[in-house]
Amino acid sequence: MEEKFDLKSELKSIGMTQKEFAEFTDVHVNSVGKWVRGNLPTPTWVKLLIKYYKKSQALNELLVK
Repeated sequence: MEEKFDLKSELKSIGMTQKEFAEFTDVHVNSVGKWVRGNLPTPTWVKLLIKYYKKSQALNELLVK
């Protein structure tokens, strides 16, 4: 069984608001809000984007040191 994806927590962990994420992904902010509230399932591409965004942030931190 797949673990529940908490988009609100994930956005917080990458330091983005719903509006910023909507602008970053060129998706309407209402769609992002529906994903956060669970009114619509979060698309797989969003989950993958956040996963790799976090990895790129971690790599950036290593390279800056």
